[in-house]
Amino acid sequence: MRCTVEFLKQSEDALKDKRRMRWACRRGMLELDVLFAPFVEEAYDDLSLEQQAVFRRLLTCDDPDLFAWFMGHKDCPDPELADMVALMLRRVKV
Repeated sequence: MRCTVEFLKQSEDALKDKRRMRWACRRGMLELDVLFAPFVEEAYDDLSLEQQAVFRRLLTCDDPDLFAWFMGHKDCPDPELADMVALMLRRVKV
């Protein structure tokens, strides 16, 4: 019984996390929305906990910076964030 309760709690936490990610992916630019929303739906659950933390950190960045990084206008100065941008571009076909 304890395992079932723990599993349900983990499942509930995962659903809450996913809902928070969906909300955080609603950006001020359509170009970013079409990258972030599909990534959360299709790939977020497959990320390691470390990658999920990097993704959440990426979501705290300003839209103009994100746009420049995803469009290749500027290089992201943070290697972890740059790796996440590259991963997202590989995973999401726009």
